[in-house]
Amino acid sequence: MSESSQTEIVIAPVGFEHLRQVLDLGYRVFDTTVKPYTSWSLTAVAEHLDSGDSACWVALDGTAVVGFVLGSQTFELRDDWGYLEWIAVDPAYQGRGIAGRLVDSCCEALFAGGASRVVTDVESSNSASATLMARNGFAPAVTVTLFVRSSQPDEEPGRAVRGVSKRPLIRSGRLLGDHRNP
Repeated sequence: MSESSQTEIVIAPVGFEHLRQVLDLGYRVFDTTVKPYTSWSLTAVAEHLDSGDSACWVALDGTAVVGFVLGSQTFELRDDWGYLEWIAVDPAYQGRGIAGRLVDSCCEALFAGGASRVVTDVESSNSASATLMARNGFAPAVTVTLFVRSSQPDEEPGRAVRGVSKRPLIRSGRLLGDHRNP
């Protein structure tokens, strides 16, 4: 890794040539056990890229992907809301304003595409992400608690469960955020 300054980091749309590095960086930095209803995978990336209104960007140091953001124009059943789902910056590049630039690029693309709002979710103990979002104009709107019941009576209820994607729930209308019935 180079000792590049922030001005040498280029923000560019995600291309197919970036996929392997985006996946690898995500696997290195995301702890999906914190939010077991989601999972990091090629499908997580492809769903945003496959959307005609994606807002997916990479931060490049030369040809090396050192950060990325994945967003798209649909949040649950709200076609007028954009969704910033994934953002990551290589730990060696954190603290240089790269994440803020990625958030700005994603939000600008979503607003240009017709979003009236952009939403994201941040795990309650992730103070760095909460601070990043607050600095970039996001405000807390609702808190959701994930309740888990184990099939094993003696098992710790809060123990991490295997991650599953929430996309099928969103697409089927079973996961709603606006109090509409499916």
